Order: sequence, then structure tokens, then C-alpha cells
Amino acid sequence: MKLRGSFTRLSIRNKLLVLVLMPLVGVLPLLGAVLLIWGNNALDQLLVTKVRSDLAVAQGYFERVLGEVGASTAAVADSQVLHLALAQRDTAAQVALLQRLKTRERLDFINLRAADGSLRVVDSGAVDASSATKAPNTQTDSTSVEVLSRAELAVLAPELRERIKVPLLATRNASPSQREVEDRAMVLLATRLVRDVEGRVLAQVQAGVLLNRNLAFIDHINSIVYPAGSLPYGSLGTATLFLDDVRISTNVRLFGGERDERAIGTRVSQAVHDAVLDGGQTWLGRAFVVNDWYVSGYLPLLDRSARRVGMLYVGFTEAPFRWAKYSVLLGIGVLFFGVMVLAALVCLRLARSIFAPLERMAQTMQSVGAGVMTARVGAVQSHDEVGQLAGHLDHLLDVVGGHTRALQAVNSELDAKVIARTHELEAAQGQLVRAEKLAAVGQLTASIAHEVNNPIAVIQGNLDLVRELLGAQAEPVRAELALVDAQIERMRLIVTQLLQFARPAEFAGYIAAVEVNRLIEDSLVLTTHLLSKTQIGVRRELRATRQPQINRNELQQVLVNLLVNAIHAMPDGGTLTLGSDDSAEHIDGVTLTVADTGSGLGPELIAELFKPFVTRKKDGTGLGLWISRTIVERYGGGLMAADRGDGVRGAVFTVTLKA
Repeated sequence: MKLRGSFTRLSIRNKLLVLVLMPLVGVLPLLGAVLLIWGNNALDQLLVTKVRSDLAVAQGYFERVLGEVGASTAAVADSQVLHLALAQRDTAAQVALLQRLKTRERLDFINLRAADGSLRVVDSGAVDASSATKAPNTQTDSTSVEVLSRAELAVLAPELRERIKVPLLATRNASPSQREVEDRAMVLLATRLVRDVEGRVLAQVQAGVLLNRNLAFIDHINSIVYPAGSLPYGSLGTATLFLDDVRISTNVRLFGGERDERAIGTRVSQAVHDAVLDGGQTWLGRAFVVNDWYVSGYLPLLDRSARRVGMLYVGFTEAPFRWAKYSVLLGIGVLFFGVMVLAALVCLRLARSIFAPLERMAQTMQSVGAGVMTARVGAVQSHDEVGQLAGHLDHLLDVVGGHTRALQAVNSELDAKVIARTHELEAAQGQLVRAEKLAAVGQLTASIAHEVNNPIAVIQGNLDLVRELLGAQAEPVRAELALVDAQIERMRLIVTQLLQFARPAEFAGYIAAVEVNRLIEDSLVLTTHLLSKTQIGVRRELRATRQPQINRNELQQVLVNLLVNAIHAMPDGGTLTLGSDDSAEHIDGVTLTVADTGSGLGPELIAELFKPFVTRKKDGTGLGLWISRTIVERYGGGLMAADRGDGVRGAVFTVTLKA
């Protein structure tokens, strides 16, 4: 109530300034803050989504290599030459055969075991009886990630012993440990039973690939997940294999890449260790890797007994994205501030066109009240209701002045008649004069009331019309409207119109030149989570060089809707073709296309496609294409749909824009 009372005591100028600046100073900065917070979170979620897909690619390749080791071992176990060598029982021939098969199948080691799992022959020679240990599982085929001790690897592949020893390096944020060296081996190990024609087990073939210091393997994973040019802003992609929490194979460099020394022997941070190795979770997010922050993904690796023995990691440096994000957010903040200042200046200029005539009317009324009957508002630049009110006020003052002069003339005439009459009639004449004066005053008053009622009626009609048009939006100015109703005078229309004009006009966003090729790529990123679940390939034919004038966010809304529809049209996979070209029909125009290889549309659906609530999806609303066409047509463009034709199944949507 105190605030309301203070507001009512302000001048019209100050009230207008408050009503104009309050939304700009209060609401716009709040919206800017919300946008900055949302944008920051959205960008972080995009990075997490990116590393999640990267980790899925790395996991897929890792499992494929594991399967290849199993397939190679099975090929050896089923080969005829192995059966012949077993039948001949020639150890030297078996060793030579294992060496050839190891080279052919690109394995790090291969050995033969007896039917009961006892080790008999390795690719480097026969095995002493004292070393003929049994395999953990002697009656089934298996392929898994296993951890072998240094002694076990020395028996299976003595030439690989030097690769497994990894001195542990002091690592920031790692969990405390008393170990100084990691001398265990992590291998991709496969075992296959050798059977005769009757299904009896003759022997076992065991083969594997050593992951310790397997730089070619880890570099290949990195090249698949992060090919050249796949990461913007100079971010670096990395991949790592962990034995427990120790990096045994990695392309992460020490000292920030200043030396070409891999960070083998460094350890993972304790936070990741606790979440992945202890908790069995998949880590997705920021993590400190050796000497820098990375957007990271860690996946636990399980052995045959489902024990967590290590981790698979992929990630990319966060700093380039962080600076890019801050730059974007800073740009948004500067843009909002600039818009706020510009809007304030424009609104103040428009508000001046309202309160300036009102101030002139107030000054005119003060002058008339002081006896300056010739004072008038004069011509004003405003031609709206405020300008009309100024004209009505001048007209009213003219009417009052005319009647005043007429009254003065009547008074002069009556005075002359009174002087000519006799003294005995002086009293009666005086009464007559007074009666005539009262009649003249009554007539003048009625005339004035009539003349005043006209602008009051205009004011009242406009006020009722404003209240009816504003409806619930009139609530912020209810107190001012009630004050005008109570006073029932000419200032009611002024106040009402002031309040009406104090409201800033609605605006639908800013139009700017849009780089359509970049916008298509950005829109494709927003649908990555859908594409990652399908077998859809993306084909780009981006040749547009022109930049149409349109609201970027609204055009992105249209493109994302078309991309999602195209992905849903290809549940079994296909090809998504994105095109852009300079329009040949419109000068400075641009044409965008989104084509799929789905089932197509058909003439009946095309005829109804852009009507509201038309859809073939069970959970669709049927409003997406209708809204998209409305947005494009708002900027003078068009949105069309057709079947591809020329023997190609699918649909194509074409967006035409004017630059």
C-alpha cells in the first residue's frame, strides 16, 4: 500500500518512466540470466552426450577386437593342419605350426593344452612338466579380458615379459597406494576346444593379445573415435586402457604434450576409481586426467568371473570448449545488455511523445486558472487520443471564451438600460437584471456542460473500450482506472491513454543474417541422440553461400522438426540427405532440403500434410509441420513436401527463404 501511495503521488512523466523502465530493468535482465544458466547447462549436456557416444564407439571396437581374437582362436582350433599336427605328435612341428598361425592371425601368443587343460606346447617351444599348469576352465570355449601374473605370462609368452612392467608415476588426485610397479598383464584371452569328428575333446587352443603398451591398438581406437578434424576449437581426443587404476596403454601425453612421452604408469583420479572400479558405474563428465581437465568417459572392464579388472577410457580436452562456451555466453550477455539499453532509449523517446502534450495541457490549465484566458495548448505532434484530447481542450476553451464575451456584452447592454430607466424602477430593474444575468449564466452553464459532456463522452467511451480490449491485462493499472472513474473529468482519458501507451509493444525476436550451412550442422548435433540409436547415415550437400534474413532460433526449430520427422521415417536405417543451395528463383534466396529414404508420403498425405493435427505417428500431435510452415511463411518463404521419385523411395522437404 505504501508503494502504491508513492506511485500515485508521482507526476505523469515519472509514472511513465517507471512503467517503461520497470520491465526493461527488471524482467529483461532476469530473462537474460535464465538464458545464460540454461545455455551453460545445455552446452554441458551436449558435451556429456558427445563423450557418451564416443565411449560407445570405443566399446564397440574393443568388443569387436575381442571377438576377432576369439574367431582367430576358433579358426586355429578347427584347422586341418592342427589336427594333423596333433595326430603326428611331433612337438617341433607343432611349435612351428603355432608360430605360423600366430603370425597369420596377428596374435601375440598361442599355445596348445591337453584335453584336461594342462599346458603342453607354446609358440616358443615345448613346456616343462613343472610348468604345465591347467587352464582355469577346461571344458568350455571362452573369450574374455583376463589379468595374468608375470610368472603366468612368462610361461605363455616369455618374449612379452618386458612389455608388462610399468613403473607407477606420481599422479595428482590419485588414490594413495604403496605400489611402485605394475607387473601384471592384461590380455584379450580366448580358449577353444579341439574336437574330433565324434565330438571328443582332443586338446585346447589358447591364444591372446597383450594390451600392456599396445600402442597400435590404443592409437587405432583413438583414430576411430576422434578422426582428424572431428573436434572443434583445437580440442584433443584421447583413449586409454587401465589395468586396475594404472594406465598401461594410452595416447595421453605427459607435460601437456610438450614431450612425446605417453602417460603410461600414471593412475586415475580417486573420484573415478571409486565410481567405476569400486561402484561399477560408467563415468561421464569432467575428470582430471594426468595434468588437465577432460570431458571423459570411463567404462569398467570385467573378466570372465565378472570382476572389475580395469577400465576403457575416451575423452577430449575441456578447455577449448570451456572458452568457447564462455565466449558465447558473454556474447549473449552483451547482446542482452545492448538490447536493454537500446529498448530503454526507444521507449523513453516514445514515452516523451505522450507526456509532453499532457504537460503542455497541464500548463495551459494553470494559465487559464491564473486568468490568462487566451492560453491554448496549440498544435501537437501526436495524432492519437492524446492529440485529440489536446484539440478538445482548446475547443472547449474557445467555447468558454466565446460565451464569456457574450455574457460581458449582455451585461453591458443591461447596464445601459438600467441607467435610462427611472429611479423608482431601479430596484425592480435591478431584480430583472439579476434575473437576466442568472438566466444568461444558466444558459452559458448549460452550453458549457454540453460542450464539456462531448469530450467527457469521448473520454468515457474510449476508457470503456480500453478496459474491454485490455481485459485481464488492465489489472496492473486498476488503481489508475478506478481513480479516473471516481473523478469523471477530462483527465480520465489522459490517464487511461497514458497507461495504454506506457505498455511497450510486443516483439517477436530479432532478425539477422543466418549462415544456413552452420545452422544445419548445429541442428544435426541436436538430433545426435536420435541418430545414435539408428543405422542412419548422413549425407551433406551444403552449397549455399547466401545468408537469408530470418530469426535464427525459429529457423533452427523448423530444421530440427524436419530432421526428427526424417529419422522417425527410417526406423530400419537409411540415408539422411541434408542440402542447401542458392535459389535460382529468388534473388539472394536460399533453398534448404531434408530428404530421407523412408516409405515416402503419397499424394493423399501430401495434400493434408500441412494441416493441423495431421500425423502418421501414434504419439505425434500433427502440429509440427503446420507450425514450421507458419514460421517460414512469416518471413516470406515457403515449405513444401514431395516424394523423391526417380526410383528412390523416401520423402523430401524443401524450405525456400528470401535473403
